[in-house]
Amino acid sequence: MASTVHCSIVSAELEIFSGMVEMVVASGTIGELGLFPGHTPLLSGVKPGPVRLRLEGGEEEIFFASGGYIEVQPTSITILADTAIRADDIDEAAAVEAQQKAERELADNRADIDFGRVSSDLAEQAAMLRTIRKFREQR
Repeated sequence: MASTVHCSIVSAELEIFSGMVEMVVASGTIGELGLFPGHTPLLSGVKPGPVRLRLEGGEEEIFFASGGYIEVQPTSITILADTAIRADDIDEAAAVEAQQKAERELADNRADIDFGRVSSDLAEQAAMLRTIRKFREQR
């Protein structure tokens, strides 16, 4: 049996996952993170995108994290996400529509547009769609 570590994914609303995992893969602000049991402790920001968990026994689950932090300790991995959603719960049509709306706002070039907010929305929707694609590849 493979070695495992406890992993928690927590958003502002609720704890979305808690269990034993063999591996966690996420996009950190320090780069792509592949985390295994016994990993050196670290703290990093989390970029919007997929978080892949290999559960005990080899099954995989994919989540979307909109950003936040990841803390790695020898016996636990905790992801504190601004928003976290299971990949199979993401509404793809709503994500595509939100991405298109943000693209239209950026192309509009009006002076009253908050370009930072719109750019952030666009990046988050693109990351959400990447998560959906990863989920489909897994199936």
